[in-house]
Amino acid sequence: MRTTRFATMECPTARALDCIGESWSMLILRDAFQGCRRFDDFQQSLGIPANTLTRRLKHLVDNGLLQKQAYSERPPRHEYVLTPKGQELFPVLVVLFDWGSRHLTPEGTAVSQIDRGSGAPLQSMVVDRHTRTPITVDRVLLQPGPVASEQVRQRAAQVEALWKDVPLPE
Repeated sequence: MRTTRFATMECPTARALDCIGESWSMLILRDAFQGCRRFDDFQQSLGIPANTLTRRLKHLVDNGLLQKQAYSERPPRHEYVLTPKGQELFPVLVVLFDWGSRHLTPEGTAVSQIDRGSGAPLQSMVVDRHTRTPITVDRVLLQPGPVASEQVRQRAAQVEALWKDVPLPE
């Protein structure tokens, strides 16, 4: 069980990781995107212990990624539906899938992502919404915002200095 909380850190990445939780949470969200909604469906798909699934679902509901909806009163039963906030994590899962496919499947492809309309294989690429320029490590600097602490401002200045003489990619 994780004891360190990242919810109050200034870094949005740390806060996002705190919101999502641990690896079971991402797998639950993956299955939710594939149509799982009920406790038994998640448990069967993932092979996850019931107590762990209960905790993870509660965490995802408490953080606004899933919404719990009753589908039976007797006996009381609920299903879990992605919220708009949860749906916004889909691109993250797509990129993780591609990365895992490239780097962690030396035995070959067991499953791939394809376009529903054409059946063509899909490969993710992160691009800027406005310029359509690929977002790569050599193009990005983190800029302190209005509420950034002095520590964050100093770190950003150090990183900017490191990249000062490195030319931008073509």
